[in-house]
Amino acid sequence: FASYYGDHMVLQKEPAGAVVWGYGEPGATVTVVLSKDSGLIVMKKTVRVKGPSGTWTTVLDPVDRGGPYALTAAQGSENVTLWDIHFGDVWLCSGQSNMVMTVLQIINASWELANAARYPYVRIFAVAPARSDVELEDLERIDLPWSIPTAENLGHGNFTYFSAVCWLLGRYLYEALGYPVGLVEAAWGGTPIEAWSSRRALQACGLLEDLALCTPLSPALASSISPHHHLSGPQTPSVLWNAMIHPLLNMTLRGVAWYQGEANTFLHMDLYNCTFPALIADWRRAFHAGSAGQTQPLLPFGFVQLSTYRRQSPNNSFARLRWHQTADLGVVPNARMPGTFMAVAMDLCDEHSPYGSVHPRDKQNVAHRLQLGARAVAYGEKDLVFQGPYPTRAVLEVTRGLLNLTYSQELICRQRDMRAFEVCCSTPCGWLPAPVVAVESRTVTLALAGCGTLVLALRYAWAEWPCEYQSCALYNSRRLPAPPFL
Repeated sequence: FASYYGDHMVLQKEPAGAVVWGYGEPGATVTVVLSKDSGLIVMKKTVRVKGPSGTWTTVLDPVDRGGPYALTAAQGSENVTLWDIHFGDVWLCSGQSNMVMTVLQIINASWELANAARYPYVRIFAVAPARSDVELEDLERIDLPWSIPTAENLGHGNFTYFSAVCWLLGRYLYEALGYPVGLVEAAWGGTPIEAWSSRRALQACGLLEDLALCTPLSPALASSISPHHHLSGPQTPSVLWNAMIHPLLNMTLRGVAWYQGEANTFLHMDLYNCTFPALIADWRRAFHAGSAGQTQPLLPFGFVQLSTYRRQSPNNSFARLRWHQTADLGVVPNARMPGTFMAVAMDLCDEHSPYGSVHPRDKQNVAHRLQLGARAVAYGEKDLVFQGPYPTRAVLEVTRGLLNLTYSQELICRQRDMRAFEVCCSTPCGWLPAPVVAVESRTVTLALAGCGTLVLALRYAWAEWPCEYQSCALYNSRRLPAPPFL
């Protein structure tokens, strides 16, 4: 079998068929048998090994959730059997260091680690960091083979494995769904989106390999980039796509979770509104094709909007990147990013994180918000509130110098932060505070002091550190924050 198969794995359940592939003698016949632990054969597939690659691929008939099963591949007198296989939903988790942070590093870590044994049907697998200049067919290395969760492999060490966001997302989904969940982590700290993008995706945004790119210098963020260097190592365009994603394309997936973007606050930031939608579209095409059409074309894709960094910084690069993560439309799913969902994290700041403020330790709220989006967008759960309130209308009261914003949901005002709303009244923009005068059920009234009758633009929570821990200005009744907007 390919390197990512093993005992204890989860394969994608019906209605899709799980793809199984491996190596053999070119021209030989491989027989794949799925059987119950009792030995009862559930299905048998026969496939010929292709030359010269020496690979074979077969699609299993759709299997209902549950297990355990055994999976055997035989060629002549040789055979390999994998045990304790369950069928459920398989999610891929990728990104940079906030995705890499392990359960060991988060708040309530000791409780989370001790609690892991209660979830033997949430199975985990971690791809080892690797890069390649060419697209690989199989993984070079794995950090963690398919495993039942334990305190050791959920907290192997700082920024190793297993991803806290990925684990918690899978655990919350398991609690909601009631059947096995398989989690595949393929992440690397300090890496820009360009490294995770194929050449096709980069070309779609006018980014070619001969473009002058840059290399990280700042150890604190592991992603500060100077324009005087060329990108190298894991920051090089496409090298992580080639080595860590391309080998997974045969897998039948249920969804993707993504936590990345900090590195791009220093690199091609204002192209992220292209590079991110392009990556999503490209991964969807590639996984659909690689799985012989079993991974759905509109593969659900969830992501975490950037949290906070540097409390007193006047820089607005994080704010701009957050906006670009939505393709400059503020909320998802939207026309440019269908089938996506977002966890807003700008209120989960952690100034005293021992890993630097760019690595907040509250990953439970991040994963909770992600799983709400997954349940609504990926699983179609009706009437589930999965995102915070967003303005739908703005009406200017010129004579009173007020601006009335109507929101999509009922509002809870945590603080009337003088800095939360700002208005632009001139060209170029000189941003002025727009104090909150009143908050009603779905309406916020702002004072336009110093703006006169001309309001050219309005923005909310437009800062690197827009609010204190769980106390942004506006939430809904489910404690989901209103996302930033421009």
